[in-house]
Amino acid sequence: MAVVYLAKGRERRIQEGHPWIYRTEVTDIKGRFSPGDIVDVVNYRGKFLGRGYINPASMILVRLMTDAQEEINEDFIRRRIEAAWSYREKVLRDSESDSWRVVFGEADFLPGLIVDKFADCLVLQTLTLGIDRWKQVIVEILDELIKPAGIYERNDAPVRELEGLPVMKGWLKGKFGPEIIIKENNLRLYVDVENGQKTGYFLDQRENRAAIRYLVKGARVLDCFCHTGSFGLHAAMYGAREVIGIDISEEAISLAEKNARLNGLSDRCAFRVDNAFDALRGLVQAGESFDVVILDPPAFVKSRVTLANAIRGYKEINLRAMKLLPPGGFLVTSSCSYHLSEEAFLEVIKEAAGDAKRRLRLLELRRQAKDHPILLGYQESYYLKCAIMEVI
Repeated sequence: MAVVYLAKGRERRIQEGHPWIYRTEVTDIKGRFSPGDIVDVVNYRGKFLGRGYINPASMILVRLMTDAQEEINEDFIRRRIEAAWSYREKVLRDSESDSWRVVFGEADFLPGLIVDKFADCLVLQTLTLGIDRWKQVIVEILDELIKPAGIYERNDAPVRELEGLPVMKGWLKGKFGPEIIIKENNLRLYVDVENGQKTGYFLDQRENRAAIRYLVKGARVLDCFCHTGSFGLHAAMYGAREVIGIDISEEAISLAEKNARLNGLSDRCAFRVDNAFDALRGLVQAGESFDVVILDPPAFVKSRVTLANAIRGYKEINLRAMKLLPPGGFLVTSSCSYHLSEEAFLEVIKEAAGDAKRRLRLLELRRQAKDHPILLGYQESYYLKCAIMEVI
């Protein structure tokens, strides 16, 4: 087994629980290895720090899987998947949903692996070379443990190409139509596991969608960046009198309308294809007013380099949303950009309120759902912020 030596002073972050070793932190590699092989990581004195897989094609040279000198084999992978499943069974035992994330990569100590459960179907992503080597073993373990009707591979993420892996998708077990009906908070929703965003649907907002229940009864609701309509449909289910959903994707809007019909909510929900920035501007100019505005945009910040432009985007949509709300209205606003910290996110909202000449009261500051656990020491696992505000 090859041994990776860290530069002096670089071990503290690893000792605090961060699982990534960057190429720039390494002074030497002793021993032969092939990309994807398991290696040991030691500090500059040779003290053992952890064990994981290596890929010189990636800026993240090593992704640690354990801080113990244990063999990484099929039994190791099995124990990790079983632990992840056991955790979900505990925290979601009384859930009104049948769909959740089963494995959340590094936060479940299986870096590069994503597994989502949509009703009786699993969707799998092996996003790195080191974990992709175990794909067949992972599929067999998942099949034995969970016994799904189907397992679908969504390895079409561009990040795989950075790892030297091909992009692909298709059924690994079973074969049926790509649209699956899931239950979320007792709402029924179509999920397209073949062509939908990421693995087909954003499960991380499930608990935040349920949290709007007390805001929306009898309300007129605007749902921007609505994707397949989940926030807006929750609002309608919880008693909103009118919901308008806006998204730039024709495919997403088509599925949102289908979801409204599935739940008998078409009479209160209207969805349209539009650029949310343009739509917000037009609604303000038209003098429209809403009781609740929901903002759930995609990640504006792909890297630290784009942070400044992203902050301007977050500020603009929140400012315009506040102008659509009368005193006592509610703003539900999110960011799924890891590079925009919670503190910075709240500062952006505060500055937008100042420009809109409004004041805000923070009712709740929420995060991603419990099936997307945050691993302390690995700050990248905390990415989703959701603030529920009263606009004064």
